Amino acid sequence: MTNYRSLNEREIATLTVYGCSSENWKDVQVAENFSPSFFQNVHFSGKVFLGTYNKIFELVGGVKKHAGIYNCILHNCVIENDVFIDNIHNYIANYQIGEGSFIENVDLLMVDGFSSFGNGVKASVMIESGGREMEIFENLSAPFAYIFTFYRHRPELIRSIQYQIEKFCNSKQSDKGTIGKYVQIVNCGNIKNVCIGDSAKLEGTSLLENGTIISNQQASVYIGPGVQCKNFIINSGSTITESAMILNCFVGQGCLIGKQFSAIDSLFFANFQGLHGEAVSIFAGPYTVTHHKSTLLLTALFSFMNAGSGTNQSNHMYKLGPVHQGITERGVKTSSDSYIMWPAKIGAFTVVLGSHKGNPDISELPFSYLIENDGESHLLPGINLHSAGTIRDVQKWPKRDNRADNIKLDPINFDFLSPYTLSKAIKGIEILKGLLQNIDESSSFVWYQNCKIKRSSIKKGIELYEMAINQFIGNKLVEKLNGQKIESKKDIINIFSSDFEIGVGDWVDMVGLLAPKSEVDKLLDQISIDKLSIETIQNKLNEIHSNYAEYSWNWAKGVLGKMLDKSLNDIEILDIIGILEQWKKSVLTFEDLILRDAKKEFNSISKTGFGIDGDETDKQLDFIAVRGTFEENSFVKDINNQINRTVEIADKLIENLKS
Repeated sequence: MTNYRSLNEREIATLTVYGCSSENWKDVQVAENFSPSFFQNVHFSGKVFLGTYNKIFELVGGVKKHAGIYNCILHNCVIENDVFIDNIHNYIANYQIGEGSFIENVDLLMVDGFSSFGNGVKASVMIESGGREMEIFENLSAPFAYIFTFYRHRPELIRSIQYQIEKFCNSKQSDKGTIGKYVQIVNCGNIKNVCIGDSAKLEGTSLLENGTIISNQQASVYIGPGVQCKNFIINSGSTITESAMILNCFVGQGCLIGKQFSAIDSLFFANFQGLHGEAVSIFAGPYTVTHHKSTLLLTALFSFMNAGSGTNQSNHMYKLGPVHQGITERGVKTSSDSYIMWPAKIGAFTVVLGSHKGNPDISELPFSYLIENDGESHLLPGINLHSAGTIRDVQKWPKRDNRADNIKLDPINFDFLSPYTLSKAIKGIEILKGLLQNIDESSSFVWYQNCKIKRSSIKKGIELYEMAINQFIGNKLVEKLNGQKIESKKDIINIFSSDFEIGVGDWVDMVGLLAPKSEVDKLLDQISIDKLSIETIQNKLNEIHSNYAEYSWNWAKGVLGKMLDKSLNDIEILDIIGILEQWKKSVLTFEDLILRDAKKEFNSISKTGFGIDGDETDKQLDFIAVRGTFEENSFVKDINNQINRTVEIADKLIENLKS
């Protein structure tokens, strides 16, 4: 902690010669080794504390500037060691500025009265007119926000959480703002009631008001030219740039927002990317992406979502205001110019093409295609299970995690097949079989939730869902059995046993966190009764996430028992061999379908436009030079390697079990 003293007469005289002034020199306190050599045209008012300034900053292009304070007004400030401040057009008031920070050519930097710096701001998420307002705060996680936003039917729970949020936000109130260590603020406009973390870089920013920028050395935040943010929290590792406009928003870790993107009353969690378009009252879970102009994301839940150009939604079908909302479960993709009228609920990993005004609820039929044909919505259940594009997306997500912070706020599960999606598939099989039984013999299609489904699509959907379930159960069996020494049925029973049976039954997707519903309900009861703190709630969410492998194994065991219609103690070796044979068949069938889908990228249509001034040979050679061959494509090679591994593992396990 720095020890401060009063200025001596010689220091006051030197400062005065350099054009500095003060309302009361006694209110200016300095560090023991303070030197007035690097001050010029500075006016001091209120209580000001100054350090020592010896650092030389080397800027891009080789220009060097010595630490010091020049051409500004300081009011009630603490300026720590080795800070450079120059050319503040109005003044800096009520700030503590950390060591090594560089501030130049800024209109205004001030705190006015008491502020919580964006903590406690209400974002009218999901419904523009209110009803699900989320009070944003530092270190908010996606599953925490999910609970507070979507469990309004549990008033005691909401009251308990709200109390903890308000308690936290009140603790952040202060009449003095902070700028961390090694921060750069250059060529910026007005900055009012904003706290800025270590190593943040603000460059050409137009306006920042009432917010917190959570930045650190490992995961710095960049706020670029033309940006305007009011009532916000921006988390570590995020970039906001190129005239983006943010109002009443929470921005999570590793996000990218730019190119005139505008957002109001929205929550954006880990690795969100928003360019060009617009977001109004959305809950954007991890890996939500929108890159195109004329794309509007409106009053809906998204996660792992990719919005095509011109994607649009509306909630105009109302009498009492814009109250309708949309739910798109994880992994939904929309085509160019797709449209959905809310309310609607779209199942996980579904592709939406065209315009849909029938308010479909197809959440129990995941991995589907929802297609417009002659103004009608047509549904192809399960068809997206063998899409090469979807599999490629799933593989990309872990590799594109931009979170460099040591602490990851959002617990994220990337699994394509999981107890959550496959619980939906099991229900989907029941729905499709029911539709098949009730369809008129003369009809080629049936209506379900305002969507047409062809008879052939129903049969195909059942087949694909069953294959996906077999594949997941087989995956879990292989995880348990591979590398184990098995000499008797007792060994298998021991391998199958668990310390607990949590995971059987329904699951929920809390925008990234896949969890048994029983565990979520248990946590919600604890929050309601024991008034758990924000930190404790987050720790328990992380604990659920860390137990996913065991929970999902228990779910798989439960499904396996139903499939075989016997308890685990009654399972025979031949039962396990049969499941492994079915797993091998399902995996190989799926991989073959995926490869066929991928091969379309190498057909004659895809080669159109190649070899522009040549013959067919030139087209072929140009295509290979640019795109490569199907056999050498990295995605194709990965799939082929997976096929070889599957065959090898399955054959080895089956041989061991038979012996």
